[in-house]
Amino acid sequence: MKKLKLLNLKGEEIKELNEEVFDITPNDKVLYDAIILARASLRQGTHSTKNRSEVSGGGRKPWRQKGTGHARQGSIRAVQWVGGGRYGTPVPRDYSKKQNRKERRIALKSALSHKFADNEVIVMEELEFTTPKTKEMVNLLNILKINDKKVLFIVKDFSENVILASRNLPNVALINTEEINVLDLINSDVVVFTNEALTKVEEAFK
Repeated sequence: MKKLKLLNLKGEEIKELNEEVFDITPNDKVLYDAIILARASLRQGTHSTKNRSEVSGGGRKPWRQKGTGHARQGSIRAVQWVGGGRYGTPVPRDYSKKQNRKERRIALKSALSHKFADNEVIVMEELEFTTPKTKEMVNLLNILKINDKKVLFIVKDFSENVILASRNLPNVALINTEEINVLDLINSDVVVFTNEALTKVEEAFK
């Protein structure tokens, strides 16, 4: 059984981690696919330009074919004209990808196992602040010696004081267990679980 220190205000205890979640052999191919899927889902795909059939104007030949000294032209809405259509530019499309449920679970387990193997997982007994001040979170980061890292806090239930204390810190992200995802895990340097959140995650993925 994998073990990790459970940090609290009274000292340190030992927290046993579920090996089915934090000690599997990571499947990097499935993890990579999950990251691509997550990044693709952030793309709106609404970029659009008009081709020559969609721009207004044109219709007739701007001048006769021969005898003018100009290069022959068929329409003033061709791509080489100012105000003409565009060629080879973006059109609306759907970037979404699919991954089955089993692969998504394996990807999350792989990400968590990578984090544990790299000593980037911290478990706290609870995450509560008495005031909604940013300095509360800064003090906690200093105590944990992770104030210079990108930190992802995963909690079971949101606390208003914790939300307010963390929202002004660009290197701190706060999510609950239902929002856990591969992209946030990979983008963080350290993942901090509350004890309740860790138990819920282990129950969900074991």
